[in-house]
Amino acid sequence: MEEVEVVVAHSERATLRVGDVFLKVDADRTRTDVEVAAMALAPVPTPAVLWRRPPVLALAALPGAALGRLGEPSPASPAAWAAAGAAVRRLHDAPLPPWPGRSREEWAARLDAECGWLLAHDVLPAGLVTRNRRIAEAALRPWAPVFVHGDLQLSHVFVDGDAVTGVIDWSEAARGDALYDLALLTLGHPEHLGDVLAGYGADADREVIRAWWSLRSLVTVRWLAEHGFDPAAPGCEIDVLRSRV
Repeated sequence: MEEVEVVVAHSERATLRVGDVFLKVDADRTRTDVEVAAMALAPVPTPAVLWRRPPVLALAALPGAALGRLGEPSPASPAAWAAAGAAVRRLHDAPLPPWPGRSREEWAARLDAECGWLLAHDVLPAGLVTRNRRIAEAALRPWAPVFVHGDLQLSHVFVDGDAVTGVIDWSEAARGDALYDLALLTLGHPEHLGDVLAGYGADADREVIRAWWSLRSLVTVRWLAEHGFDPAAPGCEIDVLRSRV
């Protein structure tokens, strides 16, 4: 009998693996609707949808392995990171999805709220929050929207050797800032930013990417802590904030 592996589980959603099938259970049907629609539109490899019976979505496993994990050295080659950058470029060059994404004003409001919470609850030193917030504000400039994955963590990109075999977890896909995707892909792995940009093949403002590293880390600390994850683990979000100053 095949075992059931719990890939991730928290109060909003859970992902289980049974053999070569992933079962995603999501309390918010809208997120699953977006995931299925985005995978159908994206010009990059994605998992095959085997069946869907809300709140469960069944997806086929991808060949290969994840590009890496936050807080751990990546086992992937520089060429694999460059291939990931090329895949992101194909996505960003694709037609926009028909649904909107988070606006610059919404990001600014979220940054304000989360920094206020971090300071009010004495979660992080005030100087660390203040300095990273100053860095993060560089990301809040006008941008031309592109088709973004929206949650492009390196663990969501699968490679086999130097080739990308697929990208998973599309529930945050929308119209957004191209540099946000590039920042999230390289969060905690700044040594691979050059590899990703070599594959991406377009001018990209590295300072804005670094600003997104600060912004993303600031706004996710509370969510991670409240859902059973540890943002203070070595190499993770709080270490990213420390490295920025």
